[in-house]
Amino acid sequence: MPVVPPRAALCPEEEIGLVALSVILFPPLLIAFLLVMERVEEPLRRPAGPREVAEFLDSATPGEVDTLAHSGLRRALTRWRRRRRGRGNTTNPPMV
Repeated sequence: MPVVPPRAALCPEEEIGLVALSVILFPPLLIAFLLVMERVEEPLRRPAGPREVAEFLDSATPGEVDTLAHSGLRRALTRWRRRRRGRGNTTNPPMV
């Protein structure tokens, strides 16, 4: 039975190409990831104003009040904002 020598995983030209591709693609992919994360974190950094809390207490559903009692104001307001956004109510946007 003939002995076959093990083949190298990548030849030097292929290895250089993969390294160059990684060096070229890494910065734009990192920037894209950071931009997406900024969009995700922005609503979390925005504090709830007194007007928004008063409006929440006036129009919250029993499920949202239950979320307030068990999970706190931030999660309850997130659920309430999501319900309002789905309704298409944009007459009074929240003040920043």
